[in-house]
Amino acid sequence: MKITWIKSLAVMTTFFAINLCFAQQGPPPGQDGEKKNPPSFKELLVKMDANKDGQLSKIEVKGPLSEKFEKFDANKDGFLTEEEMKNAPKSQGPPPSKN
Repeated sequence: MKITWIKSLAVMTTFFAINLCFAQQGPPPGQDGEKKNPPSFKELLVKMDANKDGQLSKIEVKGPLSEKFEKFDANKDGFLTEEEMKNAPKSQGPPPSKN
């Protein structure tokens, strides 16, 4: 009986120690509640403009921008320019939670 109680205490202590370690860590990167500003057009060019023509084509863009490409390409020429990115619709973020 005494050994079972000691084993149970050891398991519970280990469980709480592990939870304490995780509780002291901050949220994962990008999930800290702070709004992260989207990259500037110049930053996007550095990362994605493979042919260095100062525009981003559908083939060059990656990530969420590729999903919204058609919405941002105002003149429908198949390229995103700095002007089009400035005038692109702004994301409103996630919908408000219902309480």
